Amino acid sequence: MSESPVVDLQKVCQWFPKGDGVVRVLHNVSLAMGKQEVVSLVGPSGCGKSTLLYAILGTQPPKSGTVLVAGREVKTPGPDRGIVYQDYSLFPFLTALQNVALGLLLHNTSFPSRTFRPLKTWRLRREFRERAEDVLEKVGLKDHMHKLPSELSGGQRQRVAIAQAVIMNPAVLLLDEPLGALDSTTREQLQMFILEMVDLFHPSILFVTHDVEEALFLGDRVVGLSQHWKHEGDDPHPGATIVYDKVVPHSSSLEDKRQADFTELVEEIRRSVYKPPQLLPLHELGRHIQRNP
Repeated sequence: MSESPVVDLQKVCQWFPKGDGVVRVLHNVSLAMGKQEVVSLVGPSGCGKSTLLYAILGTQPPKSGTVLVAGREVKTPGPDRGIVYQDYSLFPFLTALQNVALGLLLHNTSFPSRTFRPLKTWRLRREFRERAEDVLEKVGLKDHMHKLPSELSGGQRQRVAIAQAVIMNPAVLLLDEPLGALDSTTREQLQMFILEMVDLFHPSILFVTHDVEEALFLGDRVVGLSQHWKHEGDDPHPGATIVYDKVVPHSSSLEDKRQADFTELVEEIRRSVYKPPQLLPLHELGRHIQRNP
C-alpha cells in the first residue's frame, strides 16, 4: 500500500469479562485499508465482526493493540467515522431531511448556542438543510425528503441512514449488515447503490455481511475473520483472527454474480473461512492470505 492507510489496525485484541474469567473475541487482528477502498468482512456467526467495527468506531476500544484512522489513534467516536446498522437509526418524528441535517447541527452547535444565539443557529440550520437536500438527492430521495420514516419503504429508510452517515464526510464508513433486513429485490438495488457510493462521497468502506456472494460483489477485497484456527498450547483459545485476505475482481453489474470465476471465489471463501478442511495454526494461514498489509 503506497499511501498511508486510512484505517490501520495493529495487533488488535479484544476480550470481555464473564464471571471469574474473560471471553476472548479478537486476537492479533492487523488490517490496513486504503483510500476509497471497499473491504468486505465475512466470518462465522459470533466471530467478532461487529466487535471489530466498534473498535474502529471508538465505542469499544481494544484491550490491546492500536486502531488508527487517518493516522490518529482511535479512543472515542468521532465524525471521521460513520456507521450504518441493519436497524434504521432514524428519529420517527423527524422527516428524512430533518434526520439527515440533525447530525450536522448537533456536531457544530451546542445547546447554549442554540438557545442564546438564535440568529446564528437559524443561519446554520438553513446551511445544513441545503447540504442535507443535496445528499438526499444524491442517494435518490429527492422526492421523499419531506416524508417521515413511517412513510418510507425499507430501502428508502436505509438510504436515509446512509445519508445521515455520509453527510458528516467521514474518512471511513462502517456498514454493519445494513442490507440484512431487506427483501431480495431491494437488497440488490442497494448493492448497486453501495457500488456508486465511493464515487459519490469518496469514503473508504468496511462492509460487514454474512452473505459471501454480497461480500464478493461489493468488495475490492474480501477479508475473512474466524475463530476456526488451531491454537497451540494449554491456554484458552485467544479468539478470532484474519484467516483470509484477498483482492478480488471489481464488480460492475448483477450479471457478474453469474460468472464461473465469481462462483469459484465464493466457494473458496466458504472453504477457507466458514468450513476449513482442517484447523491450521496461525503460522500456516499465509496460504489463505494474498494481502495482509
